[in-house]
Amino acid sequence: MPPPPADRRPQPGSPADLFAAFTLLALQGFGGVLAVVQRELVEKRRWLTREEFVEEWAVAQILPGPNVVNLALAIGGRHFGLPGAMAALAGMLAVPLALVLLLALVYAQFAGHPAAAGALRGVGAAAAGLIVASGLKLLAALKTNPLGAALCSAFGVACFVAVALFRWPLFLVLPALGLPACWLAYRKIQ
Repeated sequence: MPPPPADRRPQPGSPADLFAAFTLLALQGFGGVLAVVQRELVEKRRWLTREEFVEEWAVAQILPGPNVVNLALAIGGRHFGLPGAMAALAGMLAVPLALVLLLALVYAQFAGHPAAAGALRGVGAAAAGLIVASGLKLLAALKTNPLGAALCSAFGVACFVAVALFRWPLFLVLPALGLPACWLAYRKIQ
């Protein structure tokens, strides 16, 4: 079933709604925030379609700074301008910052304990699994991409090989693969 038109989908009611939504999102997203963001904004709240989410996430990734913070700014700005962007940003950062500072104080007391190191390794593995699961869920959005699933996959594999295997810096890989991908998408749309 196609998604409802943008004017009939649920929308945040106020900047306070954005603040609350992004605070809850940030509190759920330790280490694996992509999975949480996609589930909350696309599946639960339905503020974005999968295609819109993929587009917004792509833009958020190429901007400097944390991806999810960039996404919060974009969504807040889309709905309520600067006040919405600031509310979404505050929601992403205020409570999590206080919790991280509290956790840093606790960690300083137990940093040398082997159980603390083991727990952090376990959390890292779980976060990696969440990221892979989100990527697989978002593959369906490639059906409507102008480049098509095959070419998008080729760019994705090339990016993985360049960054993970060859250890090239992302600031070089992004223009090397991103600019041709944008140019090809532009040509296909025209």
